[in-house]
Amino acid sequence: MLDVAGTIEAAHVRRTVAKARAGDPEAIARLYDLFAARVYRFALVRVESRADAEDILQQTFVKMIEALPRYEDRGLPFAAWLFRIARNSMIDVARADRGHADLDAMGEHPDERRGPAEQAEAASDRMAVRAAISRLTPDQRTVIEYRFFAGLSHREIARLMDRNDGAIRALQFRAVEALREDLGPLMDLAEPDGAQA
Repeated sequence: MLDVAGTIEAAHVRRTVAKARAGDPEAIARLYDLFAARVYRFALVRVESRADAEDILQQTFVKMIEALPRYEDRGLPFAAWLFRIARNSMIDVARADRGHADLDAMGEHPDERRGPAEQAEAASDRMAVRAAISRLTPDQRTVIEYRFFAGLSHREIARLMDRNDGAIRALQFRAVEALREDLGPLMDLAEPDGAQA
């Protein structure tokens, strides 16, 4: 359920989480439907392969299901709590380093509607963006990932990073400026669809 701004309605999420905590499998499936694409996108920006992003997605939801009975809404939005789990899952995958990081993995699922030259250019652009993001400060990188790949609001990011909204906005501004300087015309970073401040 989306509100006018396109974000997941907080009251709907709270009701769904309450049902999921009570063991309702349909509610757990709804949480997956609401957040899976965002978790996958969030993971894909940090890992080299789609397979690793899929593993992180799976681990995140398994850990969510295990931790859900202990979840309490203490002012931290559910989405922020879930993305903390996703971030920890990414750390686990990085530590495990299964040794199959594949630089060609970005093109492992080519878009059949594009020709080889267009696919190569798109893969090159993704690699340039990933490299530019890796050159940001850790805090700037975290804000960019949470804001543009996970679609979290400034308030949710502030809660996750134990900062105020103004600090998050400043980090985002500096990060976007650094990316624009680094990437030049390739850089066209807009606010995520439906993201609220």
